[in-house]
Amino acid sequence: PARRAASLAVSPAAGPADERVETRVAGLSPGQPVTLRAVAADDRGCLFQSCAHYRADSRGELHLGTDASHGGDYTGVEPMGLFWSLAPAGMEKPYQRLVPRSTGAPMKVEVLVHEGHSPPGAMPGPVVAKAEVQRLFTAPGVRRIRLKEGVVRGSLFLPPGDGPFPGVIDMYGDEGGLIEFRSSLLATHGFAALSLPYFDFEDLPRVMKELKLEYFEEAARFLQRHPKVKGPGVGVIGTGKGAELALSMITFLPEVVAAVSISGCSSNTVADLHYGEMTLPGLRFDMKKVSVSDSGVFDIFEALDDPTNPANSRSMIPIEKAEGHFLLVVGEDDRMWKSSLYAELAIGRLRQHGKENFELLSYPGAGHRIDPPSTPFCQVAMDRVLGVPVLGGGESKAHAHAQEHSWGKIQEFLHLHLG
Repeated sequence: PARRAASLAVSPAAGPADERVETRVAGLSPGQPVTLRAVAADDRGCLFQSCAHYRADSRGELHLGTDASHGGDYTGVEPMGLFWSLAPAGMEKPYQRLVPRSTGAPMKVEVLVHEGHSPPGAMPGPVVAKAEVQRLFTAPGVRRIRLKEGVVRGSLFLPPGDGPFPGVIDMYGDEGGLIEFRSSLLATHGFAALSLPYFDFEDLPRVMKELKLEYFEEAARFLQRHPKVKGPGVGVIGTGKGAELALSMITFLPEVVAAVSISGCSSNTVADLHYGEMTLPGLRFDMKKVSVSDSGVFDIFEALDDPTNPANSRSMIPIEKAEGHFLLVVGEDDRMWKSSLYAELAIGRLRQHGKENFELLSYPGAGHRIDPPSTPFCQVAMDRVLGVPVLGGGESKAHAHAQEHSWGKIQEFLHLHLG
């Protein structure tokens, strides 16, 4: 009998970038080996791809929600494995991250079914079916407002509807600039989210030499007073340097009542932080403690000054003064710095002062940058400041699971404390 044509269905064909898709293949021969591939391009045209090996069941069908991959870029039952394992294609520069620079346009991912099992990087067999998926970072009706409010810069994302909505300030790390995709996804989930750059954007300082907390205070006051924002307080979420700024904001600014620290340090680092007459000196990186692998990857894990050294006590953020609540998110295999230790130090400090206003999410096998779900895992990434590849740590599957689990918990935490 003539063989049926294979078909591939990915649903929804267009949906939020942080939600799962269902991927099903039909019309194969029973037990037929196939390679599934995903291909996407970033805003600059750099190509990313991933692949996994599957076998059709006795009906000639495949469902990525229940069927295991036997090889390729991941193994096991991973409904979103093709998405979180996307990595720069062979001809591209390595160590690049696939994150959207603009949230207005969807990320288009082509999913292909090839005959046979072809290893990553090899020429795949003939295509028997394909489909395009659009991953949306901004839901219909979400408004993006570019901000020039006093000294404050950034983008405010407002959910559809009248509100008022819980308000959240969102910050990333020492790469600088404006990174919006987490804010736009938070707005998709009902938060008024302010994506806040603090250097290397428009007329902000080019480099992070020193920071004034007054800038962040002005941002918090702007958001708190916005007619679409529910009071009385606002929340803040940050990664890396942004996480540490989140801890300083909730400590010193009464407007901030909830802080999510992702892979943060419990002391101030790199740039001195000023607030009125007060200064928290920044812990420094000792470049002599950096090791470089044979392939030229920098490991900076041991390089930051030790926050437990009494000589560095002035850099410690006095988080016990905070009236609000903390959610600390860490990957236990973070190689950027010792975020698990820093979370322990923070919790120890709170407990010492009789406080239990914190939750800890600690993920074995996760690396430094824990982003919203299905953000492609990047164990080593180009550091924009140093211009070299830096080890972020983590193992792809464990990291992907940490991203998915923490994202739900982060939203629950913010809703709980911001109403």
